[in-house]
Amino acid sequence: MGHIKKEIAIGILVSLFATACGFFVYLQYISQSSMSETLERIREGGMLGSVIALAAIPNLFVFWVFLKKKQDYRARGVLIATIAIALLTFVLKFF
Repeated sequence: MGHIKKEIAIGILVSLFATACGFFVYLQYISQSSMSETLERIREGGMLGSVIALAAIPNLFVFWVFLKKKQDYRARGVLIATIAIALLTFVLKFF
């Protein structure tokens, strides 16, 4: 049972890292402003939930790779983290 929890935890951590990378790519390359200015605009505009949702797109690739490599428990961890990110996005968007 401990092996399964470890694999799921690895999937969650990889998913959070992929989301953080997606967030960085958005801030660095999509936006024309500096990173701090872009973060301030996102907060002022109430668009943090939308940006986090876009940043989670790399999770699709990570999920697919884990499934192709027959690492189902890691893929399950990615799915759990993605659902958590979706719930966070929902809360930030509507509350």
